[in-house]
Amino acid sequence: MKIHEYQGKQLLAKYGVTVPRSVVVNHEEQVRAAVEQLGLPVVVKAQIHAGGRGKGGGVKLARTLDDAIDMARTMIGMTLVTHQTGPEGREVRTVLIEEALKIKQEFYLGIVLDRAISRLVFMASAAGGMEIEEVAAHEPEKILKEAIDPAVGLQAFQARKLAFGIGLPKEVVGKAVKFMTALYRAYVDLDASLVEINPFLLTEDGELYALDAKLNFDDNALFRHKEYAELRDLNEEDPLEIEASKYDLNYIKLDGNIGCMVNGAGLAMATMDIIKLAGGEPANFLDVGGGASEERVENAFRILLSDKNVKAVLINIFGGIVRTDMVASGVVAAARNIGIKVPVVVRLEGTNVEKGREVIEQSGLGFVTASGMKDAAEKVVALAS
Repeated sequence: MKIHEYQGKQLLAKYGVTVPRSVVVNHEEQVRAAVEQLGLPVVVKAQIHAGGRGKGGGVKLARTLDDAIDMARTMIGMTLVTHQTGPEGREVRTVLIEEALKIKQEFYLGIVLDRAISRLVFMASAAGGMEIEEVAAHEPEKILKEAIDPAVGLQAFQARKLAFGIGLPKEVVGKAVKFMTALYRAYVDLDASLVEINPFLLTEDGELYALDAKLNFDDNALFRHKEYAELRDLNEEDPLEIEASKYDLNYIKLDGNIGCMVNGAGLAMATMDIIKLAGGEPANFLDVGGGASEERVENAFRILLSDKNVKAVLINIFGGIVRTDMVASGVVAAARNIGIKVPVVVRLEGTNVEKGREVIEQSGLGFVTASGMKDAAEKVVALAS
């Protein structure tokens, strides 16, 4: 789950992470009061769930009140396009008015789970303000990393090592250690999956700030944080993904034209790969789960087919926890209830597979059966074309 920059800063500030003073506004009429509270100059920042806002015109410096009002008026309601939004962009509904700080140097801080070593990794770089993906791709030596032992947490010596490593002046290293420790504590307590401070700012008067904050929550831990519900901005999420979440379906919309319905995340990813190898493009990731009931399958079908780009559907089911005949019955019932108008390829393997195939073949609904994943992918790509 993603949240806005201003929400992330509000949460991090509670843990002692220093952030600039700011005011959230939704209408241009609120800008005057915000500027009077903060003083000039201010930075006007569009709030969307995507990076690259500055390059897209979503972050601007205002030196006068009139400039701030004009910038806010322009941003609120605009469609902001960045490299992370795609060409369709995102509508800006909220703007952050923030005090402008005197920048001396910009750095990068981030915490993420490294699954290869099963530990959180604290990252730091002197290449602050840049897209960290570009730094990682072209100058990976500029990103310093410290793996964190979960039994003891981030240690002061690790934070000092990172601070000196990115070139922070020795007189602010103590502040940097406190900053990093607070950031780590927030990551763990909030059940985050990602925290990025880019840029991590050193001002001319020797203070450290989180000038920007990207904070994502671990979806699997949301049951422990009912308070996060009020932070969710449904306007920033795909409508089909929102609908899927109501039925506990793991659905992510993609840009292709072949709908995928699969049980199991690993099998779903393999299915998307083999579709691409066959020359097609998947329209979605959809994992109906190990215990796919008829109702669950019908809801999945309905959501999948709500995507107007879908020209054909591949159902790839491996019956382990769930019986293939039960899934097949759900597919047939859903097809009859919904009235499917695109070709559907079905590949079944596993428990009660013979019964499952019999249900599909005797349905009279014109399903195309496949004998394996390669066969299924080739058939659905041909049908989608």
